[in-house]
Amino acid sequence: MKKYFIIILIFITLAVISQENNKFDLPELGDRVSSVVSSYEEKAIGNEFLKQIYFGAPLISDPLIQEYTELLIYRLSEYSDVSDRDFTVLLIDDPSLNAFAAPGGIIGVNGGLFLNADNEAQFSSVLAHELAHLSQRHFARNILNAQDKNLSSSLVMVSSIAIAIITNNPNAIALGPALIQTQNLRYSRLFEKEADRVGFANLVRAGYDPKQMGEMFENMNNLRRLSGEAPPEFLLTHPLSSSRVSDAFNAAEGISSQGTKKDSLEYSLIKSKLKIMYEKIPSNSIRYFRSELNNEPSDGNLYGLALAYQNNNNYADALLLIEKLINKYPKNLFLNTTKIEILTKSGKFNEALELANKFLEISPKNFPLSISKSKLLLDMKRYFESEEIIRDQLIRRNDDPELWLLLSNIQKASKNIIGYYQSKAEYFILLGQNQEALVQLEFAIKLTKNNFQTSERIMNKIVSLKKQIGKSRGF
Repeated sequence: MKKYFIIILIFITLAVISQENNKFDLPELGDRVSSVVSSYEEKAIGNEFLKQIYFGAPLISDPLIQEYTELLIYRLSEYSDVSDRDFTVLLIDDPSLNAFAAPGGIIGVNGGLFLNADNEAQFSSVLAHELAHLSQRHFARNILNAQDKNLSSSLVMVSSIAIAIITNNPNAIALGPALIQTQNLRYSRLFEKEADRVGFANLVRAGYDPKQMGEMFENMNNLRRLSGEAPPEFLLTHPLSSSRVSDAFNAAEGISSQGTKKDSLEYSLIKSKLKIMYEKIPSNSIRYFRSELNNEPSDGNLYGLALAYQNNNNYADALLLIEKLINKYPKNLFLNTTKIEILTKSGKFNEALELANKFLEISPKNFPLSISKSKLLLDMKRYFESEEIIRDQLIRRNDDPELWLLLSNIQKASKNIIGYYQSKAEYFILLGQNQEALVQLEFAIKLTKNNFQTSERIMNKIVSLKKQIGKSRGF
C-alpha cells in the first residue's frame, strides 16, 4: 500500500539536491526544463502523491473553508506566472503551521496556517510563496540541476529502486525509505529566496499590504523561539534565515500600503472556526470567546461564540448571535450558510430549507450552500433530492473523495445498495486503494441481476481496475 508513496518521495528526493553554493541565475523556463520533467509528468507524479495524501493525511472536510481557500488561491494565481491553474487545494487537519506546493498544481494548507497568520494578507503571503514554487517550476529545475551536476548515477540508482518497488522487490522496498532519510525534503535556499521575491511581487500586484510578508516571517520566527526544539513544520521544509526576513521588510520599503486590501470578514470567521475545531473540550470554547469578546468585540469573536454555543447544543443562543451578524452583513453567504447548519442541527428543517433555497437562487450551485442543503435533505429523508445535489457538484468536483463518500452515505440511507457500492469504489480509487475498490464493485455486480446496462458498466470498471492492479504488481 505504501509503494506509490515511496515512489513519490523518491521523485521529491531528486528534487531537493542541495544547490546552495551555486551562483543563482533565473533560467528561461522552456524546453530544457520540460525535457527533464514535462508538465504532464509533473501532473502524473502529483496524482500519485495526491492519492497518498487522501489515504494517509487527515483532511479538513469543511466546504466553507475549502471554497474560501480555493477562491483565494485562484485570485492570487491571476497575478502569478503559473501557466496551469488547474489546482488541487488540500486542507490538512493539523494545527501546526505549514503549507506546501507539490508537482501538478497541488497546494496544501494546514489548519494551523490560519491560526498563526494574523490577517488575510499574511496568509496570502504564504500562498503567494507556494504559487511561486509552481510558477518557477522548482521541482523540475532541481532535477535539471542534478543532471547538470553529472549526478546521472544517482538518477539511475533511484530509477532502479522505483522499478523494483513497482515489481514488489522486498529489498528495494526496504532500501527506498533508507535512501529518502538521507536527503533533506526541502527546496534549496536559493529557490526559497526566489519564491520569496516572486511571491512578494505577486502579493503586491494582488493589492495586499507589502509589509505583511515580513510580518508573517516574524510570526514564524516568534513561534520557533516559543517552541524551542520543535520549530513549525513550515520552517523545516522552508528554512527561514535572518536574511530572508530582512529581505522581505526591505522589499516593502518605499511601497505604500495605502489602498491595500483590508482583512476579510471570512478570514476572521475561519480563524474562529478552526480555534473551536482544535479545542478538545467544547465548554472551553465558550469561556474563551466570552473573554475575547470582552477584550475585543469583533465579528470574528462573536462568530466564534456562536459556534461555541452550537457545539455545546445551545442552538438558541447560537442563532441569536448569528442573526446579530447577519443583520450587519445580510447578504454574506458564509454567515447564512452557517445559520442553515445551526437550524439543521436544531431540527428546524423547514426554516433551514427556506433559507438555503433563498440563497441558492442568488448563487446557484454554490458549493458550501449546496452541501448544506444536501445534508439537510438527507436529515429530512428526501434522499433523491439530496443525491441529485451531490451528483451535480460531482460534475465539477469529480476528484473529491469526500463528495463520493457523502454520496455513498446518502445511497446507503436510501437503500440504493448498488449505488452505494459504486460510490464507495470511486472513493477508494481516489485514495489509491484499487483492491478495495474492486471488492466494492464485485459486491455491486452480484446485486445487478438482470439490469444489463448497470452490470455492463460495473464490469467495464472491474476489468479496468484489474488491469491497473496487474500493472502495479508488474504483471
